[in-house]
Amino acid sequence: MMDSVTGLIAGAAGGGAQANEGVEEGGGVRRRAPPIEMKLVPLEESDVTLNSDITALMLQQHVNRRKAAVYLTLTGLLIFTTAFLLGYVAFRGMCHLCRSEPDNIPLSDALGDDRQPEGAVLYMVELREMMKKYLKEERIENTLRRVSRASHPPGSSEGNALAREILQNLQNLGMDHTWTDSHYATLQFPSRTQRNTLWLVDSEGADFEEIPLDSEGYCAYSATGTATGGLVYVNYGRREDFDQLRVMGVSLNGSIAMVRVGGGVSFAEKVWLAQEAGHVGVLIYPDPADVPQDPRRLGLHSNAVISEHVHLGSGDPFTPGFPSFNHTQFPSTQSSGLPIIPAQPISANVAAKLLSQLSGAVCPRGWQGRLPYVQCVLGPGFSGVGVRRLKMAVYNSMKPVLLNNIFASIEGKVEPDHYIIIGAQRDAWGPGAVKSGVGTALLMELARTFSNMVENGFSPRRSLLFVSWDGGEFGNVGATEWLEGYLTMLHLKAVAYFSLDQAILGDDVLSVYSSPLLSHLIEGAIKQVEHPKHTGQSILSLVQRQGGWRNIVKPLYLNSGAYSFTAFGGVPAMQLHFTEDARSYPFVNTQLDSVGRLQELLQGRLGSVGRAVGELVGLMVLKLAHDHILPLDVSCYSSSAQQLSSTLSLHAAQLQSRGLSPQWVFSARGDYSRAAKNLLEAIKNSDTQDEKLARLYNTRIMRVEYYFLSQYVSVVETPFRHVFLGRGDHTLSSLADHLSQLRLEPHRFDEARFRKQLALFTWTLQGAANALSGDVWNIDNPL
Repeated sequence: MMDSVTGLIAGAAGGGAQANEGVEEGGGVRRRAPPIEMKLVPLEESDVTLNSDITALMLQQHVNRRKAAVYLTLTGLLIFTTAFLLGYVAFRGMCHLCRSEPDNIPLSDALGDDRQPEGAVLYMVELREMMKKYLKEERIENTLRRVSRASHPPGSSEGNALAREILQNLQNLGMDHTWTDSHYATLQFPSRTQRNTLWLVDSEGADFEEIPLDSEGYCAYSATGTATGGLVYVNYGRREDFDQLRVMGVSLNGSIAMVRVGGGVSFAEKVWLAQEAGHVGVLIYPDPADVPQDPRRLGLHSNAVISEHVHLGSGDPFTPGFPSFNHTQFPSTQSSGLPIIPAQPISANVAAKLLSQLSGAVCPRGWQGRLPYVQCVLGPGFSGVGVRRLKMAVYNSMKPVLLNNIFASIEGKVEPDHYIIIGAQRDAWGPGAVKSGVGTALLMELARTFSNMVENGFSPRRSLLFVSWDGGEFGNVGATEWLEGYLTMLHLKAVAYFSLDQAILGDDVLSVYSSPLLSHLIEGAIKQVEHPKHTGQSILSLVQRQGGWRNIVKPLYLNSGAYSFTAFGGVPAMQLHFTEDARSYPFVNTQLDSVGRLQELLQGRLGSVGRAVGELVGLMVLKLAHDHILPLDVSCYSSSAQQLSSTLSLHAAQLQSRGLSPQWVFSARGDYSRAAKNLLEAIKNSDTQDEKLARLYNTRIMRVEYYFLSQYVSVVETPFRHVFLGRGDHTLSSLADHLSQLRLEPHRFDEARFRKQLALFTWTLQGAANALSGDVWNIDNPL
């Protein structure tokens, strides 16, 4: 811009030909004004006498006055233009701090970006338009069809061919870096020599009738062997379901559990809770009340099964807490989340056959499904002649498989060692249109879009990583093994993770599963993206009818592709889904998960929904890649801690009668709230253009999620150490559940266990407060 000012000065010195050339706001150049042509008016000879000195002098003065007027005008214009440009430069420098006008915040700095014209600045509004220009609906659809044309499980020829193709496509985009990250992991598959079986047996244990099973349906990481016992219907297999059966006096020990798909509980959690309740085996079926089963109306057929792994954890269960690199040797061990009882998925037809023969107490209200010709009773006995028990046999086999995660990166210009990661699962047991195809198609399109944006002037402050994960069907194995390999450094490098898995399950309702640190980002994004089903309306306008954007934000769940990043790795993460309002997409985790069925559900709007998801994630990535200070809400966990404080206050008298005091929790919560508030105040009152100061603040912000990983439990025994979002006795949810027993079932309250829980949570919260405070002399810990 100073070159433009120099050009103005040079133009004025050269006779004014360039005096009006300037720079418009935003970096554009004004059109050059036509040169000012000065003409003297000719005088009639009759009016001028050459011999008259007085007349000549008067004429000369008249001409001089006109020249002076012209020069004064040009000089004034030059001074005004120069002052305007200098003022504009000064204002532009201040505009990074403007929060009331987000569209005027430059998203790239000219410094360090050789591909931008000198002085050019890209604003958020320009980048949004650039993203819309490069995001192509047809490319999303084409990639989805390519990925989902056949089954491609890990280690298969189809899976390896797809991996090579994705790597080549990323290399063709001209990324700064592309590479693969390989792991040998132990996966479980159906046996090739023995198929899983189900038998009705008589009182002597002899096989009475075999019930055919789908040969392709299985639960990965099920225990193998046989189990025999009565059959008990346990609804969704939630904790409250088992509690209700216990209250009703139904005998569970030694029986096989019949469980419905759904209820907000994963297969792994169903099996784990059944195992805790004393069951010796688990059968899992899709009930028509939860999963549509009319093929004529986009539903499963009644013989279809839904497969899912049953490892209560993520990653390779035989190297818990360790990365499965091919050059490492670890002692033989296994995850505490592996079940010790067999589990098997069955169809609705098989479930109906078994449940129709049960005898026993009538089901509680609300447990009745929609299986035909089935009266809801609990078991465990059978009413059929000669039938006494059920026998199940599972013969799945373990196999070492080479997994290949594929990476590509765009290097940041200011903080290249800080990454925003976007990832998706690549493998699928079946065609996997929703399970892996949608995420992979969005990943490749976002990678291509950001690559094109960089070529056309976008200069990200921080690095972008695009990752295609392998082994997702078995519990996000590829992603977790990578996390385990870099666990000690990721909280210093990874700003956030966005999972694209299963992002399109419909086009009506948006749900966001997120770390609280990222939840505010979604509010800004949904204001700027058009709803895929309602042309001309933003997503926010429809969300407001549901009660506001906060109602669509939910906690991360165990089987989410983002969960391990936060609960295990301490990295803020998010996953979002579009779903149908009136009906669900029933084909996930089946051999029927195809592009044709997904397109039929969406009535041909697959491309527009893909574009909406791409824009949502892209806008959030842009903000994280640009802002000088990371826009993460460090105060968000204060409210969660406050809720615990309120609950403890309600039980204060009962706790004090047992010699327990919640005072230390109150103190730790207060310290954390003050530390978060002080940090935000310090940022507000600082010059955030100071790169050194901004980096110091960002380092503290990036570590907040990591601070909530409890340092007092083993990563091998308790991998999900996050006290707010993890699993285990150290978590806030476990502490609150145990506290509720003090009022509801005092005889089950374990004082020693509660003291330990309270200590684990309190010291983790206090440690987070101390770390967020910064230097040790800033810690508010008065004597």
